[in-house]
Amino acid sequence: MMKRRQFITLLGGAAAAWPLAARAQQPAMPVIGWLGSESRQAEDYRVVPFRRGLTEAGYIEGQNLAIEYRSAEGQYDRLPALAADLVRRQVSVIALHGLQAARAAKVATATIPIVFEIAADPVELGLVASLSRPGGNMTGVTSLNLEVAPKLLELLHEMVPNATAVALLVNPATPAQAESTTREAQVAAHRLGLELHVLQASGEREFDGVFSMAQLRAGALVIGPDPLFSNRSGQLGALAVRHTIPAICPYREFAAAGGLMSYGTNIPNLYRQVGGYAGRILKGEKPADLPVQQAVKVELIVNLKTAKTLGLTVPLSLLGRADEVVE
Repeated sequence: MMKRRQFITLLGGAAAAWPLAARAQQPAMPVIGWLGSESRQAEDYRVVPFRRGLTEAGYIEGQNLAIEYRSAEGQYDRLPALAADLVRRQVSVIALHGLQAARAAKVATATIPIVFEIAADPVELGLVASLSRPGGNMTGVTSLNLEVAPKLLELLHEMVPNATAVALLVNPATPAQAESTTREAQVAAHRLGLELHVLQASGEREFDGVFSMAQLRAGALVIGPDPLFSNRSGQLGALAVRHTIPAICPYREFAAAGGLMSYGTNIPNLYRQVGGYAGRILKGEKPADLPVQQAVKVELIVNLKTAKTLGLTVPLSLLGRADEVVE
């Protein structure tokens, strides 16, 4: 008969072995690759809602999911190498934002699922076959920021009707987006009888010069859609206050930081959707069968405090259309 002490020792040894055996049988934790255009810190306001979308799909970073972060730090020519690195890492899904990152990922892999967020038409750019049936390995979310560029100009003109010249800020490092935004804005400016000055900035070191130039050449400033500007929209809002120039931007953080107005899609909500799609793909759905989602809701935010500082009277018609007023 086995002695009691021997039995307890045997039982304890078997119990210690169980977790090891269980771990050996568990499948490997899925890994998502995050491909960012800017610094990791600057992209936090995208990453946080992205992770929220994943959590709602049942995936929590560090528990049943790992995320590999790759950021270009504003140097877009690094994106192809970063995308190739994620492919070598054999991640389960690549999530990204911006047209440059989407193109780099598309070149890097035709098999790993890719979920994007871009402010452009992915069909026209050749990323997907159609919005309803993307085909291939790419799907995601597209915002209306490119299409609202003329609306930004119209709203600013309504707020500052005495300004006969308006400046437009674009990023030459993303030429396709810069050219489309400029073209749309020029058509709107001609219709409104405004002179349009196109200014460029491909890094935050150039921001101060842009605002100084806008003061010299124009009475107001439109900031176009671009990952560089969205990541630094709070900084741009503070600069608009410092230079006392009426300005409008597609991103809400701009108006919250002191910019006069913002008009555009809700960025955090877009990345929550990106996270949700990534989660669905991890569960077995194919990007080819997931329709590209189009952001249809835009928000108008007016900073009443800034308007008073600039000596502007906000038209009641504009206040009535505002989704939010900062006082």
